Amino acid sequence: MAPAAPPPPATPSPEHTGSALELLVHGVGGATPQEMLGDPRTVRVTGDTTAAVYRRTEDAHGEKHPERYGNEPVAEAYCWSGLTSGNGSRALWLLLLPFMVVNLAHWMRPTASGRTRAVRLYGVLVRLVALSLTVLLTAAACEVALDLLAWQCAGADACAERRSWLGFLSERQGGWWSQPGRRLALAALVPTALVGLLWYLSNRTWSAYESQRPLNGEDFDEDDPFGAAAAHGPDAPGPDADGSPRRVAPVRPALGRPGFWYGRRLVARLRAAHTAAGFLTVAAAVAGAAARHDRGAEGPVPRITGAAVEGGIVLCALVVLWVVCRRGRSERTRDTRLDGALISYLPGSALALLALAVLYASWSRPDWQSSGTLPGEATFRFLALGQGVLVVALAVVARGLYRRTPEPHTVLYGLGGPAVAMLACALGGVMTGGVAQRVADWLDGPGTPGMGREADIAGPPVLLSWQASVIPVLLLLLLVPVLVLVVRTARTARRLGPIVEAEYAPEEPDEGRTRRIARIRATAALTDSAPWIVGVVSAATLLLGAGAIAGSWYSDQVPGRAADGSGPLLESLADAAQSTGSWLIGFGFILFVAGGRRAYKDASARRTIGILWDVGTFWPRAAHPFAPPCYAERAVPDLASRMSAWTSTMPRGRLVISGHSQGSVLAASAVWQLPDATRRRVALLTYGSPLERLYGRWFPAYFGAGPLLGLHRSVHCWRNVWRATDPIGGPVRIGADPDPGVDRGPLKDPLAYGRTTRLPLPEPILGHSDYQADPAFADARADLLAELGPLVPRQTEARTQKGTSGRSSG
Repeated sequence: MAPAAPPPPATPSPEHTGSALELLVHGVGGATPQEMLGDPRTVRVTGDTTAAVYRRTEDAHGEKHPERYGNEPVAEAYCWSGLTSGNGSRALWLLLLPFMVVNLAHWMRPTASGRTRAVRLYGVLVRLVALSLTVLLTAAACEVALDLLAWQCAGADACAERRSWLGFLSERQGGWWSQPGRRLALAALVPTALVGLLWYLSNRTWSAYESQRPLNGEDFDEDDPFGAAAAHGPDAPGPDADGSPRRVAPVRPALGRPGFWYGRRLVARLRAAHTAAGFLTVAAAVAGAAARHDRGAEGPVPRITGAAVEGGIVLCALVVLWVVCRRGRSERTRDTRLDGALISYLPGSALALLALAVLYASWSRPDWQSSGTLPGEATFRFLALGQGVLVVALAVVARGLYRRTPEPHTVLYGLGGPAVAMLACALGGVMTGGVAQRVADWLDGPGTPGMGREADIAGPPVLLSWQASVIPVLLLLLLVPVLVLVVRTARTARRLGPIVEAEYAPEEPDEGRTRRIARIRATAALTDSAPWIVGVVSAATLLLGAGAIAGSWYSDQVPGRAADGSGPLLESLADAAQSTGSWLIGFGFILFVAGGRRAYKDASARRTIGILWDVGTFWPRAAHPFAPPCYAERAVPDLASRMSAWTSTMPRGRLVISGHSQGSVLAASAVWQLPDATRRRVALLTYGSPLERLYGRWFPAYFGAGPLLGLHRSVHCWRNVWRATDPIGGPVRIGADPDPGVDRGPLKDPLAYGRTTRLPLPEPILGHSDYQADPAFADARADLLAELGPLVPRQTEARTQKGTSGRSSG
């Protein structure tokens, strides 16, 4: 009889490797710690009233008692809603929307590989477009204060009589301020104060939001300083020359470099340049009018004085251009140094030149009288023309980058950045032109500025009236894609009807329920149509803007006057377009501010537009220093520091960072900032995430297929949960073979088609919210925790035979 086989070794009892932590990060609209943790009793662990980490009161010291939690981690909530919401006064930030949009264009460049010069040229062009927007805003303020008020209204007796507060400036009274140069000098306080306010807000918000230094670490000195190469994570396998697998050195992605979230030097440098540009714009408006008068008439002021002031303005403007065109952000190192002389002397020099221009214009010129408009028409024309040329050049560079390294999911074939830059210019033109139009209408009383019919003042530059007139045309053109989307959505909903009923079979079909589910799914898919809508709007804006420039240059009259003698139909259409456009600009501007104020007071309204605003303010101010502050420069270092601190104090601890919606983008960005060894101990859970659907397509150089693949390979494990009814979140589509199984979805939504014994009331369609209410979400989270390895076997005392793994062979 054969001897009995030896019994297998006893199954080792499990042993906790240490405490586990789940760090929760909320999304757009914010959430309270009580809502995130499901407990009314919470305590702040670290942070301040703006952004902080909270725990349940009973979990304040949970890592010291891991036996209380079993396999469940201790939950923490990072609340960052204080960075993006507040009182109604923050609605004023919406006035900086063009600056925010052009800053987005900087980050939308296509993925580049070995195209360092092209990448630098792309950044220079975006920064020049951003600079033109600052000049445009300041020029609009000069148009209102200097031209419409001080030059036209105060110089026209009828207008000044209706505005008693302008009486001391009126030429009829003959006071000290009645001379045109002195009126301009006094009115220059308005745009100067505006530029000073922008400088103050930029400096203050940097200190409040963006001054958080990232984790201490080595600065990277790589041949790819712009993050052009794809990140494949640490020790990613790659084929060797003979086909055998090998391990390659990691490539640090752009979002993981120590200088990405701390660009103090660039922001300070751009802030100095844009502030100087604003002051120089005011100085040019004041000194230019006086110099033109001195060149055209003999007077007490030497002509050389005006030439010297204008020469100084031109010289300082060249320095501003040089500063803006210098190399941009340094992602390899933290920009902790400051160009002290440049930051201090450039705005100061521009302000000194402005003071000289004011003194020069205030010189007594008894024979000088104001009539017509201030000679500034060419300024707006050249600004609009220059912006168009810069956008076209940007499109050429972006297209070249895309053709060199094409990525299939990149929006508009790499032209997303130029399209968005064009929208920023259009927004700037509409907002500034709208203010000028409304002020002119208010000052002129019953007349229509520029029409010459009972008008007391000449009105704003002709180009602004032409730009307003193309708005109704643009809206009519937009009806075509809107109708296409409506029809396509309806057809998609009808096609989804049988699919929905098949998913919930064998339940009895309900036509109304099926139609509602299908309609919500089809509507959620509209998000994927946003790129071509943006492309159509940008292309139409570029063409119509070019037509407005040509029309104003050729006719030198407002559209209503330019159409005189062309026939009754064309005349009526031109008058209707001009008046409707002017009304739409004013009404839209008021509605814009009122809607923004409501969004910051009403949580439901904020959730509606919050994703767009939070995407815009997620990115650092790399192109425009006056854009709204970047909350991620505070939130990402907060999260990375918290994760790094916890893993360093808990050597055997495990960590899950769980992000919803925009919180998933913050979570991924923070994980990229961690050292390689720490990332291997981190699990990532995302749900309702726009990482690929929005960020990967619009910002491919930073969230494209390569960086997301590298993120997957660098963390311990990753799960992403999504729904087909979610208009924001979607799959991340990690391109690897075999499929890594990151995406879990689409989840069934609603959970039940009709009434059931378990669910006797109709279940809601959740869409982007309440992912935790779905049992499939709990299953995905449990799988993630299991893969992270909550338990490991104890070492057995019995020695195993050579060649075995310590398990039963039997």
